[in-house]
Parts: sequence; C-alpha cells; structure tokens
Amino acid sequence: CWDVSGQTYPRMVDAQILSALSLTATAIHKTCNDIRLLANLRELQEPIETSQIGSSAMAYKRNPMRCERATGLSRFVISLWQNGVDTAATQWLERTLDDSSNRRMSLPESFLALDNALDIMGNVTDGIVVNEAIVTANLARELPFMATEDLMLAAARAGADRQEAHEVIRTISREVAAELAEGSMQNDLLERLAGDPLFAEVELSAFEDASRFVGRAPEQVDAFIHEVVHPIRAKYRASFPQKAELSV
Repeated sequence: CWDVSGQTYPRMVDAQILSALSLTATAIHKTCNDIRLLANLRELQEPIETSQIGSSAMAYKRNPMRCERATGLSRFVISLWQNGVDTAATQWLERTLDDSSNRRMSLPESFLALDNALDIMGNVTDGIVVNEAIVTANLARELPFMATEDLMLAAARAGADRQEAHEVIRTISREVAAELAEGSMQNDLLERLAGDPLFAEVELSAFEDASRFVGRAPEQVDAFIHEVVHPIRAKYRASFPQKAELSV
C-alpha cells in the first residue's frame, strides 16, 4: 500500500518498475554488443545449431543472431522507461485514460520482451565458444604496441634519454603498423628495438609476457564470481531450474 494515493496508486511506481527493467535490459545490450564485436574478430562465437543458417547469402557466415535479437529486444525495453516517466509526469490532478491505456501496453510488453531477452542470454552463455588460438594470435599482434610506454620507461631507467627512446619507438612502431596493415602477419617491434643501442640494456623478452598488462583482472574476476555471482545463483537456483530452448 502507499501512504498517500488518489484514485489510483502513483504512476511513479510504474516508472520505478520500468526503470529496473530498463537497467537490466541495458546490461544485456552492453554484453551482447561486446560479444558481437568480439565475434567480428572471431575471438568469441555464440552457440550455433548444426543446421542453422548464419546468412542467407553468404553460407560460411556465423552471424551472432541471438545477440542481435537480444539487443533489439533490450533496446525496446530501454525505450519504455521514458514512457513510464512521461506517464507519471503527465498524470494531472487525477488519472485519465491516457494513463491506463498506455500502461496496459508498456508494462506487460516490457516484461515479455525482457523475459525473452533473458532467455536468449541464458542460451548464449550456456554455449558460448572462446577461440583461444585467435585470441592468442590477436594478442601477439598487438602486445608489442601495448608495451611501448613500459619499454620507453625501461630504457630511461637504463640510462637512455627518454625523448630519444620515445622517438625511436614512435618511428619503428609506425613502420611495423604500416607493414601489418599491408598484410604482414608478425609484429616484430621488439626484434627491431633489440638492434637499437638505446635499448641494449633493456630485457626486451620480458615484455612478451601478457600478464604484465592485466593488473589484478584475474583476481578481480575470481573474487566477483565467488562473492557476487555464486551467492545470487545459489539464492535463485530453484526459480530457474530449466535451460532456455530457442527456435532458430
């Protein structure tokens, strides 16, 4: 019940409900967009059925149609939040039919659309594929560029002039980037720097270790799963015993 109410409960309540649904849809949309971007790099792939067609024109393609569908549904739910606050803001002195006729669509449709989007996400996360070989290849191509700031600082600590080291790295890294753009498959930035006297005292092989650049990400992921995800899954496990089945 509400402390103060007129003929109907305050439509601010509807706006609060739609806000919660919209935020959930926002998280789905963000996640699906990231998956779609990584699918373009072939680092991730959403599950695909044996006979599923990825594209009617290009038979080889594996379009992320599940995530595409989920983003569309999520965007629809997100748009309904504005509908809810507009209704609450224009309720006048008492309710009118523009209030009730609108909410008969916005509330049920937002729940139905979000439920569908969540089913899709459950299906995607159950069968998502990580192409580790492609991730490794992409990382090998980009890692030397990521290391350039640390390389410059290491050279300065070893006695080199920082600005001179910066200029050498800038020149060589742009040469390497141009060759990669023209089809070269190997980033040999570190090998080229090894031939420059400014980097003679720098242990360049140490910068081939990707773990130097991830910070506490592994520990943070493990802590989040243990402290946040597992308790939520345990609390609601009985409410969601089944796996989502999609017709694709």
